[in-house]
Amino acid sequence: MRKVGIIGCGAIGTVIAKAVERGIVECDELVLYDRNMEKAEKLKKSLHFPVTVVKSLEELIKLKPLVIVEAASQQAVRDYVNKILAENIELIVMSVGALLDLDVKSKKIHIPSGAIGGLDAISSAALAGIDEVILTSRKNPEALEMDNQEEKIVYEGTAEEAVRLFPRGMNVAATLALTTQPEKVKVKIISDPKVHRNVHEIRIKWKHGDMFLKFENDPHPENPKTSALAAWSAINLLKQTLKKVHNKSMT
Repeated sequence: MRKVGIIGCGAIGTVIAKAVERGIVECDELVLYDRNMEKAEKLKKSLHFPVTVVKSLEELIKLKPLVIVEAASQQAVRDYVNKILAENIELIVMSVGALLDLDVKSKKIHIPSGAIGGLDAISSAALAGIDEVILTSRKNPEALEMDNQEEKIVYEGTAEEAVRLFPRGMNVAATLALTTQPEKVKVKIISDPKVHRNVHEIRIKWKHGDMFLKFENDPHPENPKTSALAAWSAINLLKQTLKKVHNKSMT
């Protein structure tokens, strides 16, 4: 039985659940967990699909989902990752920043590309040697909980510090750091009232050339800190992972 667990029933968790309901992901049942039970129950009521709401991670694990998607917070990753891996369950991590602080390595952990792409090219370049990665993220002040009327640089520094200061908005920096090396990634965050999309520009200098990647993503309507593409990258990864695990269980 293709059962999927979702930790966190906010904006991203809802998009993932709706995609499952629409048949984009081949799944037989969803198991929802959120520390705020009202969120989980509200999401369940909005779905016309087999859904179970649980009160704890332990209850979620007992139902034996093939894949669990974390869509809650960095703290949720810290609290739950080892317990999930101990049960040999595949885990998709959305709050990627938590992995920079954790000494956890497992083939059961899957990281979506999030609000960017080109990670295949970046990881290939990393094998040869990357000199520098510069990420410039430009967001509307609302996404940064600011109200500036003019363009303003709100952060310049390392990827690790950016992830700590902006835990919900800098998963892109964490993904780049994990794809290359944390010390290679420099981050600039700009609060710009003229933009209404989350814009990420990535410049990479590596042993055999240079790369420039740019992404302009609409923010999620219910959570401007999150790009809509982040949720859809998780859906795509869930679809691939679930199919792979299900096929393996059938052989």
